[in-house]
Amino acid sequence: MFDYSKLIAVTNRLLCEGDFYKQIEKVCALGPRSLILREKDLSDGEYEALALRVSEICGKNGVEFYIHSHIDIALKHGFKNIHLSIPALRESKNRLGGFDSISVSCHSLDDVNLAQSAGAARIVLGTVFETACKEGLKGKGPGFVKEISEKTSLPVYAIGGITPQNLADVIAAGAAGGCMMSGFMKI
Repeated sequence: MFDYSKLIAVTNRLLCEGDFYKQIEKVCALGPRSLILREKDLSDGEYEALALRVSEICGKNGVEFYIHSHIDIALKHGFKNIHLSIPALRESKNRLGGFDSISVSCHSLDDVNLAQSAGAARIVLGTVFETACKEGLKGKGPGFVKEISEKTSLPVYAIGGITPQNLADVIAAGAAGGCMMSGFMKI
């Protein structure tokens, strides 16, 4: 069986064919490194309700849980891990002191340097391979992962078209692992 511990699960409930919470239970049972709750279309209230339920499932399975961008919800409920885009990181630099782990989406070396200076614990680097999530965007390939991994001390997790079949390619290029959305939401 495949070892999922080098993968970060990124959610998108719109890709699930059945019950979202049952899907999260299946994903967490596989033992990914962590899970980022990335549900961008929800209101704050809807996201908060989802986060409370998903964090319970993650906790029950020993999977690190990351709130995606909703700093106020994270602070209100004491969630200690946050995942941010570069614009969100810039906007909220002064509000990040209470987090144990800050994960940042990066697309260039400048982004990585900014994330590192802001106290990020890890980089989610994309887009590595072409993906249906970002249709028409050409993947930058494992060479991009190698270039960035050699220039930062932070662990780099590749995102964009990552599958169990190509994960070894990004790890060989220097990544600590990868992030997978579709593969986890349809497993």
